Amino acid sequence: MPIATPETYAAMIDNAKNRGFALPAINVTSSQTLNAALQGFAEAESDGIIQVSLGTALYLSGTSVQDRAIGSKALALYAHEVAQRYGITVALHTDHCPVQHLDDWVRPLLDDAIQRRARGLDPLFQSHMWDGSAVPLDENLRIADELLQLSEQARTILEIEVGVVGGEEDGISHEINDELYSTVDDARATVAALGTGERGRYLTALTFGNVHGVYNPASVHLRPEILGEIQSAIGAETGRDRPFDLVFHGGSGSSPQEISDAISHGVVKMNIDTDTQYAFTSSIAGHMMSNWNRVLKIDGGYGDKKAYDPRSWGRPAEGAMAARVVRAAEELGSAGRALR
Repeated sequence: MPIATPETYAAMIDNAKNRGFALPAINVTSSQTLNAALQGFAEAESDGIIQVSLGTALYLSGTSVQDRAIGSKALALYAHEVAQRYGITVALHTDHCPVQHLDDWVRPLLDDAIQRRARGLDPLFQSHMWDGSAVPLDENLRIADELLQLSEQARTILEIEVGVVGGEEDGISHEINDELYSTVDDARATVAALGTGERGRYLTALTFGNVHGVYNPASVHLRPEILGEIQSAIGAETGRDRPFDLVFHGGSGSSPQEISDAISHGVVKMNIDTDTQYAFTSSIAGHMMSNWNRVLKIDGGYGDKKAYDPRSWGRPAEGAMAARVVRAAEELGSAGRALR
């Protein structure tokens, strides 16, 4: 099945929310890790989301080009071709764009989608994330309102972050402290600025103690009940059941119960990066360490081309990452629930 259309992406989110599961959102860094994610989704019979981060977008364009929009579009075009052979639905997403890179990343991609729409084409990406966690909430929501209007024109979905995710991802970092918890007032301000879908659909990353990357579990205190409190309070004010489509960031190391509780409060998307990166790279490390005397030309020798051919370590690495994607789909409840 090809990459999701705007309508199909909305149906994916509705399917997750109505049936009580979350879509795995896998960050990729190359065509190889993209293939691994697709393989994992297909093996799990799960729909999913492929994500490109701020640093990856630059990396994908090549060292001599260094253009985030070009790098993102290049991978998206590749994905649109190869995804057609998989029996699941996949959406493409750009992840964590801070204010200083809106003009060289998200806005050009939204403009590209608007131009594609004028030609009768679907957007290359189905959603984009504006990360306003580093600016005051009123500025965050002012920019979000502008981007939501552009997203409506582009037929894409906007993702926003209301609150702060601790830890570091692609150079964006925040301390682990009491600021990691969104409030009902934060959510109320969000609805006042963006509505509840009538002005355009958006996903919301409310924070409940989340931390990116690898961390000491003793320093992280997830409180998914905060999501339920916010949904209940805003739901009562708007007359909508669980009015927010929520995103779980920084989930590495979370317990099955914490994941389940978050999903029960309306989480429809969970970002996965650290664990899949480790699965991919640890497989490569194992190959290199086990075959070092064949990979390297030692003491004037010739090595073994079969051992250092990138395909010899690339295929197992893809398989290892795919297996971790399957596990994620099982943990999030999306396995076996692909749209048909």
